[in-house]
Amino acid sequence: MSKKIAVVAANGRAAQKIISEAVERGLDVTAFGRHENNTQAANYVQKDVFDLTKTDLQGFDAVVDAVGTWELTNLYVIPKATTYLADLLKGTDTRLLVVGGAGSLYVNPEHTSTLELQPDFPDAYKPVSATHGSALAILRATKDVKWTYVSPAADFQADGQKTGKYLLGGEEFMLNDRQQSVISYADYAVAMIDEIEKGNHVQQRISVVEA
Repeated sequence: MSKKIAVVAANGRAAQKIISEAVERGLDVTAFGRHENNTQAANYVQKDVFDLTKTDLQGFDAVVDAVGTWELTNLYVIPKATTYLADLLKGTDTRLLVVGGAGSLYVNPEHTSTLELQPDFPDAYKPVSATHGSALAILRATKDVKWTYVSPAADFQADGQKTGKYLLGGEEFMLNDRQQSVISYADYAVAMIDEIEKGNHVQQRISVVEA
């Protein structure tokens, strides 16, 4: 039986790729977004994330939190949305999968230093990276939600091609055989749907990079 999934903030570019991948595989997808439907989902609910209710999210195998922004004045919505969705799903069997950031990945085995703390990490990315990190910290402190936080590679390419291949990692920053940390939104979507269909990284952060 195909999985039934919801994607929140569905009109974002990463969300659209996740929805396309899910539809392509025959999953039952419901998209939630603030504006008109720009996705491939046949089932669409025009609703702000903070207006969603427990009833809205009942019956799904997984909910994807794709809330994101680069606007400095709106960054607070990223951890706020994660907190809100986690609260709605507490005590249920519905998984919460969060489209995360790369900056919080560890760069040493002791897990004391992260990518965003490195000297060459771009200043322009630091605010959004820190905000995504806050969402991860919120999830780590949440015990009764089946969450999975999915970090992309450092170079997260909106228009990159779909290869269908990726390397799956955990908490630590990793490079592929070409010494690159890169993944397209399309391949990230493949990894996200793979995790929903057959992964079991509950209450864990995973990371993905192009193979």
